[in-house]
This record gives sequence, structure tokens and C-alpha cells, in this order.
Amino acid sequence: MTPSWLRSLIALFPKGLVVSDPATLAAHAGDAWFASTLPQAVFFPRKAEQVAELLRFANKHKIPVTARGAGRGYVGGCVPKKSGIVVSFVRMNRVIEINPVDGVAVVQPGVITGQFQAQALQLGLLYPPDPASLKECSLGGNVATNAGGPRCLKYGVTRHYVLGLQVALADGTLVRVGGRTQKNKSGFDLVGIFVGSEGLLGLVTEITLRLIPAPPARAALAASFANAAQAAAGVQHVLAHGFLPSAMELADRFTLEAARRHLGTQHLPAGDAHLLIEIDGQPKSVRSELKTLSELLKSGGALEITTATTEAGCERLWDLRRQFSASLKATGLTKLNEDICVPRSRLVDLFEFTARLQKKHQVEIASFGHAGDGNIHVNIMADMTLPGVKARSERALDELFRQVIAWGGAITGEHGIGLAKLPWWTQAASPELRTLHRRIKDALDPKRILNPGKFV
Repeated sequence: MTPSWLRSLIALFPKGLVVSDPATLAAHAGDAWFASTLPQAVFFPRKAEQVAELLRFANKHKIPVTARGAGRGYVGGCVPKKSGIVVSFVRMNRVIEINPVDGVAVVQPGVITGQFQAQALQLGLLYPPDPASLKECSLGGNVATNAGGPRCLKYGVTRHYVLGLQVALADGTLVRVGGRTQKNKSGFDLVGIFVGSEGLLGLVTEITLRLIPAPPARAALAASFANAAQAAAGVQHVLAHGFLPSAMELADRFTLEAARRHLGTQHLPAGDAHLLIEIDGQPKSVRSELKTLSELLKSGGALEITTATTEAGCERLWDLRRQFSASLKATGLTKLNEDICVPRSRLVDLFEFTARLQKKHQVEIASFGHAGDGNIHVNIMADMTLPGVKARSERALDELFRQVIAWGGAITGEHGIGLAKLPWWTQAASPELRTLHRRIKDALDPKRILNPGKFV
């Protein structure tokens, strides 16, 4: 049924900005997760003032509004749960400025992360956050979820590189928070409130990012181990000796077996665990560190070590890591991707715990991810067509999240709560913390029009 407000909304904007044909609505109903809800209209703004005008209209008529970046999220964060209007930022995709002297860039939210990184790198600048979907995801989506990636160990996550934002609030007010300087203590840290807010507090229409000098050299090391617990111990071994790699990625037996079937055995060394380490810096120091790291890992039980000191060699080692998710999908099993995060001291415990979960609930578990910062993607791999598998998978998930919380960890490290983690939100956040979230939501969105049906 066509909503009564749609004709008035279309009349507010130039032709083509408000779309309601069935194909467009279906294309904006979900993300990379399983849930979907059809919106009643999709809005394609080209500038911030149009976003503000849309929100003034929606707020007046109490119409739900859900922001959407590139739709690459894994938790249903941009699913318009209460229907209404989806605001797609794909047309707000300009890099407004890259200033090498200031080390600052100003971008619109629809800019693709990987394309922006490549543009900055041409000027000798590095934008470190590197989510796995960087070739497809947008910077606005990265801000909404506080996205991370392998390089977070050394360089931090998205919020460490956001200096300022322009935000359209629920009532249509356009406000700038933060600025373009490295230090800014003028008032509350309002940038931090909006980064990671999953579109519940405002719609980001412009982003000012911090850039750093790109290191002139990089090197990578891939080591195989007999099991994941030994590889996790190798991570602790490296850090305990004073090294801070730019990335440390770990994969377990099931992940490697899936990759061997998908890619061929010639691409992978022997062993039931794989550890990938990257370092960067000055050429001489990188070569020296690579040699020492190889010796450390050998002393820690590494079965086989491959090193690379060229750009092409490093990319070959990373290509394998980037194929892990595709290899798991190629198994034909349903992949429940959980981006939990534990204190690093619990890494070995985590892999031992997931091994027990597999036996207890009779489901396969594939774990890989950012071992250096404790952010491991625990994937329950299940054939949902078999009787009882769905229930066993849900029990395994519940037990996993309860244990992660008991260890002082987080149920999501970089994907967000969205819809997928909603059942565990009350366990992850105390009543007092949930009340604080509601107070902030009420202050900025009293009519609750922004991304309704989510964790606040």
C-alpha cells in the first residue's frame, strides 16, 4: 500500500531523489545478514541540506528513517526494521579535500573506503582502518559501526581517525562536531558519541579524517602451527618481546581445511593453524624485525615459515587471508559470523573453549581474525536443513556470548549490534548503561524515528 505521505515527500525534492519502485525497495531491504524488511521509499541525497530537509519532514510526520551506506554490514544494522524511508548515501561520494600538509581529508559518507585509501596513498598518506570489505564498504558505514580491520593492532579503529563530523539530527538540524585539528578540547567529545552509533542518533553527511605518513616499507610473515592454541600462544610470544606488528591474523583448522578444498593444497602449508604477521616502518628496521620474528616463532613451535619483503610478496600472503571467508562460504554451510572480542590474555582460552563448544553442541566452528587485538571472527558453520541443527547452533552462540562477557570481552568488536546481536544486548550492557543509552537517544531523537527497532 502506498503511504499517504509519499506524494508530498516526492514533491519536496528534485526528480529521482525519492524512489519507490519495487526493485529499488527490495535492493534496500537488507544487508549481508539474513534479515530484510521492505522500506516504503528510498532517498538518494546529493548534499547535506537535502538530508536535513528529509529529516524535518520525517520528524514532523513520525516516519522511520534508516541510514544506509554500501549495505555490506553483517548484523542487519541498515535493515529498515520499521519500514519507512531508507536514506542511501551512494550519491554523496565525493572526496572534497585531501590536505597533505595538515594530514587531513574531508569526504562525503558514500566514498568507498578502499578507493579513498588508494587516493591518499598516491600522496604518501595512510588511512589505516582496513575492514575486510574495504573495496565495497563506505566511509559513512565505517563511521556508523566504528569499523576496524587487521591494522587495528598498531593503528586503532575508525574513531581514532575521525576529527570532525557534520551530522543531520533527527529534527533536521545540521551541526558540526569536532574540527580538523589533531587536538580539540572545545566542549564534550561529541564526535565520539556519533562514531559507532549505528545511525540511531543522527545521519553523518560529512567526515573529516586524520591521515598519517605512509610507512616506506612493509614485510609479512606466514607461520603454520600444529593447532590454534599454539598459534595463539605465538601471538603472546611476539608481543611479550616488545614487537608491535601492524597486523596479526590467525586461522584455525576448519578454516584452513575449507581453504584447501576451495583454493587447492598448494596454496597452504601443513598444520592446523595459520598465523599471518605484517610489520611496517623503515626498510632496514623492517628487515631486521622480520628476521627476529621468524626466530621467535620457530622457538615457539612454528612448523613452517614463509616471509615476504616486497609489495607483491606481501599481497600474495594476504590474498590467502582474504580468501578465508569465501572458502567458508564455498562449503555450502550456513555461516554465522560472530565478531567477538576478548582480552588478549584469553586468546588461548577462546580457542580451547570453541573446541569444547563444537563437541558439546555437535556443530562445526571456524575461527579466524585479528588475533593481535583479541577480535576473532567465530563462525558457526551449520547445515540448517538438518533437524535440530538450528537449535544447537543457537545454544552454542548463547554459550559463546555468555563466556565472552564473563571474560570481560565484547559481543561485537567491529560489526555492531544491529539485529543479529540484539538478543544479547541486555547481557552485554548493564541496566544503568542501557538507561544512559536511552537518555542520549531521547535527547537527540525524542520521536524515535532514527533506525527504530534496534538496540535503543
